[in-house]
Amino acid sequence: MQHCFFYRRPRALTLVVFLQIWLFLPHESWAGYYEKKLLHKLLDTYNVLERPVANESDPLQLSFGITLMQIIDVDEKNQLLITNIWLKLEWNDVNLRWNSSEYGGVKDLRIPPHRLWKPDVLMYNSADEGFDGTYPTNVVVRNNGSCFYLPPGIFKSTCKIDITWFPFDDQRCEMKFGSWTYDGLQLDLQLQDDSGGDISNFITNGEWDLLGVPGKRNELYYNCCPEPYIDITFVIIIRRRTLYYFFNLIVPCVLIASMAVLGFTLPPDSGEKLSLGVTILLSLTVFLNMVAETMPATSEAVPLLGTYFNCIMFMVASSVVSTILILNYHHRNADTHVMSPWIKIVFLTWLPKILLMHRPGDSDGSNTYSPPHRPSSVQTDRKTISFPDVEMKERSSKSLLANVLDIDDDFRHNYRGGGTPTPLPATFYRTVFRNTDESTNGSGPRVQEQGIVSSQHNLLSQEYELAMILKEIRFITDQMRKEDEAHTITRDWQFAAMVVDRLCLIIFTLFTIIATLAVLFSAPHIIVS
Repeated sequence: MQHCFFYRRPRALTLVVFLQIWLFLPHESWAGYYEKKLLHKLLDTYNVLERPVANESDPLQLSFGITLMQIIDVDEKNQLLITNIWLKLEWNDVNLRWNSSEYGGVKDLRIPPHRLWKPDVLMYNSADEGFDGTYPTNVVVRNNGSCFYLPPGIFKSTCKIDITWFPFDDQRCEMKFGSWTYDGLQLDLQLQDDSGGDISNFITNGEWDLLGVPGKRNELYYNCCPEPYIDITFVIIIRRRTLYYFFNLIVPCVLIASMAVLGFTLPPDSGEKLSLGVTILLSLTVFLNMVAETMPATSEAVPLLGTYFNCIMFMVASSVVSTILILNYHHRNADTHVMSPWIKIVFLTWLPKILLMHRPGDSDGSNTYSPPHRPSSVQTDRKTISFPDVEMKERSSKSLLANVLDIDDDFRHNYRGGGTPTPLPATFYRTVFRNTDESTNGSGPRVQEQGIVSSQHNLLSQEYELAMILKEIRFITDQMRKEDEAHTITRDWQFAAMVVDRLCLIIFTLFTIIATLAVLFSAPHIIVS
């Protein structure tokens, strides 16, 4: 029996301790019961259609704000802004008040929004398929009647994209919130924070920098209704990051334009001068299509990058036209074209002096071609005899055969080729007779006559042979002279092509540099980030 007593005594002590703990528990431990009782009291007779105000003539004060969490996407082509935003709505419901001491110290409740009256605040410029993209979270209700509603959502709003300064552009996307059915005399919206939206938890976007989210309360009166209509408009100000576009569009465009400029240093005889320009033009067309695909199809403005691409494309197209002109000049000759005087003055005299271009061998910079000079001296008896300028002019006016034989050139007119030799002058016969008389020492007339005829025959045959030789040499010299003149004209055209090539190189280089700098410095900001 003693053993049984000691066995039951610990069980009795445990029960006493449990009862003491249960009696001394605080009343808050009964919260589950009181919360259930409170919900029944509040919601059993609650009407979700009733505007919760004490006086029907008074407007319900609604504090409204947003928390911007993330910029998901900016669709420039469809002009849409997709964001992750938490709405913050706070109002006071007179039908949801209680004394917390009567309900076990319960100070707040979490009630689904469909069980309560909540303001029908929507985003006016929504582009979502369901229009309202919020998730219906519970409403936190406090014992003084204040209701706090924080629904998150993915908002797709319309945004007018201004592409004037693309890719150095700033965008201002408005998000207009307001009641869909209540006017300002029934629901008074107030901006929760004068600084605008909350961006303390904003997640950085890789393409856009957030500059701010200012907010403004607007009170509008329409012609249809005397009541004011209130809305809260938030402006999301973002700036495009240009690092991607700078290295993927601008730098390749500048390099391609540089290649087009360097094409003017390519010799025309290489055969690749024109094909290089056409290839560069096609490359720029591809890049321009890439820019056009990202931009909205609008005629209100031309993007800055598109303007730059058009300028460079115009430059490359002009370089192709200039290359065609250069090749045309380079391959001209005396048989097909005659160089006009103004071309000689402009492309062979003025422009070469301005561009500091000289032909090889032109030490004075006159840029006039002179054929190679023949030696101004003849070698006789192994001695070099120099002639003065007057004598050189006289010798140059004589035929080649006359210079070689060192005789007068008047006899070449005695024979025109292809007929009977022209009779010699009377002085020639007197000279021959005199020489014959002296040689025969008074011989008879017959002997003299035979000598004269024989001498005349020999002279006529020699003259005929000399005339034939002179005719052939004259033909050869004429052909050589024509070839020299034709070669001179061809070289003049080639030099004119070089002048145009150098001129285009300078002009298009300056155009590319000026266009690039003008585009960069005309942008609102050129910070590459």
